[in-house]
Amino acid sequence: MNVTDGASARAHMDTLTAAGLLVRNGLEPVLQITCRDRNRIALQSLLLGAAAQGVPNLLALRGDDPSAGDQPDAKPVFDLDASALLRTAALMRDRGELPNGRAIQGRVNLFIGGADMPIDPPANWQPNSLLRKLEAGAQFVQTQFCMDAQVLRRYMAALSDHGIPGRVFILIGIARWPRRVRHDGFATSSSAPSFRSR
Repeated sequence: MNVTDGASARAHMDTLTAAGLLVRNGLEPVLQITCRDRNRIALQSLLLGAAAQGVPNLLALRGDDPSAGDQPDAKPVFDLDASALLRTAALMRDRGELPNGRAIQGRVNLFIGGADMPIDPPANWQPNSLLRKLEAGAQFVQTQFCMDAQVLRRYMAALSDHGIPGRVFILIGIARWPRRVRHDGFATSSSAPSFRSR
């Protein structure tokens, strides 16, 4: 179960609070953390908090720009990018220390992942952004929604050409069709599906 972090650049319940509630109720969340709203100190503190609450999974994201949300004058931070956040989480987990070398008391047990966008890859396409995330320590990849099976096949074939599926778990994002929409002809209702988490 994904717990988003200010999805669509809008205010929602704090992601760590929501993930902690799920853990206490016997569920295994994927804690999404974006780089938009916090500097590196706050991100490290959030990772420590996730470990203390027993949150097992982390999805590191850049985050939507505030200009896309309902408070477009909000100031973005972006002290780190998603790859740097992945490196930080991997360092804290694997070496038990913060980036400044200070030792962490206790363990940071996180299964860390990054995001990718499934595309119909053009000739000679290189998955450079995804490869950077794997080099930074991603253990799984979660994609944006992809509802086109042919595009997905070509995307996965391109990743296979670079040996990626053998190195990392890949979760393909798919959407659940609302009941008023036919699966064969797509829309029979003008209302779009509503997704609270993904």
